[in-house]
Amino acid sequence: MNTITSQPVAPGKQSPPQSASRVWLDLVRKYGEYVLGGAVAIGMMLSIWAAFVLAPTDAVQGDVQRIMYFHVPMALLAFFAFFVVFVSSIVYLLRRDERWDWLARASAEIGVVYTTMVLICGSIWGKAYWGTWWDGEPILTTTLILWFIYVAYLLLRFYSGRTENGARNAAVLGIIGFVDVPIVHFAVTWWRGLHPTGYVLNGATPDTPPAVFVALMLAMATFTLLYGFLLLQLYRLERYTAEAERLRAQVEYGD
Repeated sequence: MNTITSQPVAPGKQSPPQSASRVWLDLVRKYGEYVLGGAVAIGMMLSIWAAFVLAPTDAVQGDVQRIMYFHVPMALLAFFAFFVVFVSSIVYLLRRDERWDWLARASAEIGVVYTTMVLICGSIWGKAYWGTWWDGEPILTTTLILWFIYVAYLLLRFYSGRTENGARNAAVLGIIGFVDVPIVHFAVTWWRGLHPTGYVLNGATPDTPPAVFVALMLAMATFTLLYGFLLLQLYRLERYTAEAERLRAQVEYGD
């Protein structure tokens, strides 16, 4: 009968030390998510303070203009989320690696939430400034179409289940649906309307108070961190769900 014996370690001999990069990677894996979540919480508090205290009141619109500090970052991050869906869907169709499918699905969910908040904030802003909740502005209409496209994307994922055919069809829709993103972005210049033709990011004037730019950049950074934090959670959920379904299939069908 063979026996396995461990080799004794010579006295005073230690295992080789880990490299600095490996140590940092282990620390990021262990504590990075907590640091990111804390940064989101701190950033959100600072963003609220900057939007309501630091930034001055608009001379024309009054306090309702402060919605901009949340409306604009969420709109830009929604575009970015759908861009991630677009790229991930292309890579999935090329490689058939389900990890890219998980990423596309997770980013689509965040993009829909951000777009929903953009429409709600925009309607509140429009009611206060234009006197109506909805007036058929080109950018509002195209944004609503974008929302419907990616809600349909999520519904397709839900009803088709976690099948290869469902993932393929969703990837095609995610790619085609992204066509509406540049249409939304350029709607204010292609069709004349009441909506502002530019953001403070690219339309600031010398008379624009620096506090406005600071508040907007702070909110932009915070919502970007929030996107990253949510993406980590949803991607992990997708991976765990896929693994759980594979285990269930093994138990039920012996696959």
